[in-house]
Amino acid sequence: MRDFDQLSEKEILALAIGSEEEDGRIYADFAEGLRADYPGSAKVFADMASEESEHRRRLIETYREKFGEHIPLVRRQDVRGFITRKPVWQLQPLRLETVRRQAEQMELETASFYRRAAARSTDASIRLLLGDLAEAEEAHESAAERLIAENLPHEVRETENETARRTLVLQVIQPGLAGLMDGSVSTLAPVFAAAFATGHSWDAFLVGMAASIGAGISMGFAEALSDNGSLTGRGAPLMRGVICGLMTTLGGIGHTLPFLIPDFMVATVIAMIVVIVELGIISWIRWRYMDTPPFSAALQVGFGGALVFATGILIGNS
Repeated sequence: MRDFDQLSEKEILALAIGSEEEDGRIYADFAEGLRADYPGSAKVFADMASEESEHRRRLIETYREKFGEHIPLVRRQDVRGFITRKPVWQLQPLRLETVRRQAEQMELETASFYRRAAARSTDASIRLLLGDLAEAEEAHESAAERLIAENLPHEVRETENETARRTLVLQVIQPGLAGLMDGSVSTLAPVFAAAFATGHSWDAFLVGMAASIGAGISMGFAEALSDNGSLTGRGAPLMRGVICGLMTTLGGIGHTLPFLIPDFMVATVIAMIVVIVELGIISWIRWRYMDTPPFSAALQVGFGGALVFATGILIGNS
């Protein structure tokens, strides 16, 4: 691996050519991945891929004029400090906002890198070349903005954003909320029953941990096995199961951890405060993502939590 400032003009041009080719393929992958659900954005990225091909063609012409036909293979990963790209297959499933942010970062980071490299260079020709590349990348940014304006009018963008929001709710928010509600509410009874039955923080902590982890495993399997997502649009079952299981465990552990405090009364009071915070978070998520009125969300969650909490106290004191 070599430092960028150690490359010759020939190697810098070869690196730029390879980078333009890679970026063009990334944009083409974005276009293909978004075509079914977001045709407007897919058109934007297809046009951006064409722009990258044109820039690459111009760079190749310049290279041939100066250095001949053979272009050495100089890759990003072979140059220390050069911008690397996350493979598109690691971004699956493609989310609209994630792809848009990735595209913006690709152009901004590359332009910034070229500007910094030009500022460090002491060779006049290399400095000029790097400056030209920085201007080319800035032109890419302008082209991207123009393509978005041409292909994504406000109505289309709003429609695609709403589709992306529904996808987020189906694939992430719903399984996460189900797990958080189950973990936060269903574990209240065993935790506080054990607390008031024994009067010892450690006993309550053990019961809470067992209930939280057990509930997380159970809810994770239940969510993953409920459907494969092919008809409902709820996404990969494994991912949903992991999200649901983790949030279930997190919801139960939240009001279990205070029982690590040896003083039983202090631990119990803090655990009750944590329960109120948990129920508030659940109410906010229901309002924010599930279109539930704030008062109704708070009333429903609070009433259910109060019932389970009272059940635990009654059983613990019996």
